[in-house]
Amino acid sequence: MATVGAGLVAAVFGCTGPALIVINGASEAGLSAAQTASWIFGIYVFGGLISLVLGLYYKMPITGAWSIPGAVLVAGALQDFTFAQMVGAYLVSGLLVLVLGVTGLVRKVAAWLPFPIIMAMIAGALIRFGTGVVTAGTTAPLIVGAAVVGFLLLTRYVRSVPGVVGALVLGSVTAAVTGGFGSVEGGLGITSPQLVMPAFDLGAILAVGIPLALLVVGAENAQAMGVLMAERYRPPFNVMTIISGIGGLLAPMFGGHNANIAGPMTAICSSEQAGPEREGRYAATVVNGLLFVTFGVFAGVAVAVVTALPGELVASLAGLAMLGVLLAAFRGAFGGGRYQFGAMFALVIAMSGVTILNVSAPFWALVGGVLASLVLEPKDFRRATAAASEGDAA
Repeated sequence: MATVGAGLVAAVFGCTGPALIVINGASEAGLSAAQTASWIFGIYVFGGLISLVLGLYYKMPITGAWSIPGAVLVAGALQDFTFAQMVGAYLVSGLLVLVLGVTGLVRKVAAWLPFPIIMAMIAGALIRFGTGVVTAGTTAPLIVGAAVVGFLLLTRYVRSVPGVVGALVLGSVTAAVTGGFGSVEGGLGITSPQLVMPAFDLGAILAVGIPLALLVVGAENAQAMGVLMAERYRPPFNVMTIISGIGGLLAPMFGGHNANIAGPMTAICSSEQAGPEREGRYAATVVNGLLFVTFGVFAGVAVAVVTALPGELVASLAGLAMLGVLLAAFRGAFGGGRYQFGAMFALVIAMSGVTILNVSAPFWALVGGVLASLVLEPKDFRRATAAASEGDAA
């Protein structure tokens, strides 16, 4: 029962707040309900299939999903590029991840590109979701206030259930009482995914494709591998990267930004909460995968329901869902004592939202952060290079 429960908790986490982030970003970009449902179909169905394939084959809790920070990166860039150009960037990202896995270069890239700088870029890109809760609260204080109370109560007293579920319930009840619900848009049946023809734009590739690939490798896969090793598993590093690359090529066919090994999902399914016997915890991944596939198949229902919620409630739910990711990003950026100037440069540039040469802030945050560290913190690079050389020799 503990194993099934862990898989259920992971699915509830992945199908609530993170899904709202995608739906909110798609709505802000003007995507139709059908396009949004197809996007969700791509990331949840293929993410779930990754869990089923790897979980059953390796008998390990290697869990698939999609990158939440990647969704935030994509949501911001949808304002600057067409949906077809974004899909082209997704495909390039998936191809990059696949090449890194096939060639075995993933370890060298992960060792050379400082993790704190990647995390600072993520924090800078995500911060607008956090401040969005405050902004939404100024226009709909009762609804947003109720959502925040629901989030705090559930997080404080029922830690096994994501706090955003409490926010959704209490916020929705308040919206119903105050007449804040709108009409339901879209169908309530099985999702009909739409094939999307990509368009390749250099600006979109630099602004979205490359940072997204680095997020998948440097954040999601790295976290999942670290969690599995901490639980005394021996994860297949290159295979995990290769399957993330394949997922990054399949999901974009339907408008999804990626499907890959996911850090948070793997952490939940591999923890002691998934059962005392490590050998059986992969069953949590199988449960999570089945639920993810089901959610993706019926994505149109989720989109239809969310479109009826007040916009301020959706924005606040997305922001509250981001708090844990934001906290982890700031800890990863500034908790280790290395690359601190580079991380700060990356954070500030990402927060600025600047676009240069038709390339948006996340790419320049990585460039600026690395350059700042190379100039101001060369010792940190030398230490990382030495550590990587020792690891290769061993």
